[in-house]
Amino acid sequence: MEALEQKLANNNIRTTAMRLLVLRFLSEKNVAISLSDLENKFEKSDRTTLYRTLLTFVDHGIAHKIDDGTGVAKYALCVDGCNCEIDNDLHVHFHCNHCNETFCLPKHKIPSLDLPNNFISEEINLVVKGICPECTS
Repeated sequence: MEALEQKLANNNIRTTAMRLLVLRFLSEKNVAISLSDLENKFEKSDRTTLYRTLLTFVDHGIAHKIDDGTGVAKYALCVDGCNCEIDNDLHVHFHCNHCNETFCLPKHKIPSLDLPNNFISEEINLVVKGICPECTS
């Protein structure tokens, strides 16, 4: 738990019991999670508190939000050293059409785009859809 508290402190996030629980849950997952996933895990917790916790993590660079095309936002922890900037750290996500899980593929970077003059990118998202290794075996 001490490492999780240190991660929050290093990112200027005040430690609360709920933030530690959500951070631990995210760190134990190898897939992106939705707010509903958190609600199911922490049934007695307030939806607003869980959502604000996720937003705090995104705002402070601990996690990133993923639009995988399902209509439900998902969240995943950033790898160490990531700051999810358009120019530096954007990576591909993979959505499995069979199990409906979304995976971060941080070693597969999204190539930079040379946009026409006066176009300013604010967000870039690349999702590959198919069947994950777990579902193909």
